[in-house]
Amino acid sequence: MKIALIGVTGRVGSRLATELLSRGHAVAGIALRVPTDVRAGITVLQADATDPNSLAPRLVGHDAVISASRFVTSDADALVTAVKTAGVKRLLVVGGAGSLEVAPGKALMDTDGFPEAFKAEAKAGARFLERLRSEPDLDWTFLSPSADFAPGERTGHFRLGGNQLLSDAKGKSHISMEDFAIAMVDEVEQPAHSRQRFTVGY
Repeated sequence: MKIALIGVTGRVGSRLATELLSRGHAVAGIALRVPTDVRAGITVLQADATDPNSLAPRLVGHDAVISASRFVTSDADALVTAVKTAGVKRLLVVGGAGSLEVAPGKALMDTDGFPEAFKAEAKAGARFLERLRSEPDLDWTFLSPSADFAPGERTGHFRLGGNQLLSDAKGKSHISMEDFAIAMVDEVEQPAHSRQRFTVGY
């Protein structure tokens, strides 16, 4: 498949690129500034992901778009408009854990221990998700990681959930970026969460 990946140079985006390439997909990395150290196998296309007129032409001809950009620097309306204008049928988004529920009606970002430094990003992610949920015409998927989301091991062993935060037997909510990438590319290849948010954790 031909996949356009926004945020290809980031920690999550680079791991998504690795997983996609390992499965034989063609990856076009969308970047505001073309990096000097482009890795083999990736075609880098310059575009402003917050400007539909800049982004849409770069997305034409792709089977799906994956956005791995930070929410505080993203524009959900612009992205949705660009994807639809380009005629791409699917948009997959790297979500956040902050909007996942820890109790009925209570999000992780609203708990007492949620770090203040992460609140702006979490709230922006929640708004992004609500924008997708109000979108009538696009086939979107929003994949939220667990609370502890960092580079680690690619194990291939994890669980999927819905809107509730996942925790392991010891009460820890975590997933490596490498295993998150597996779950996302699985969804690209075999869609199972059309117009839904889901989550992944150990």
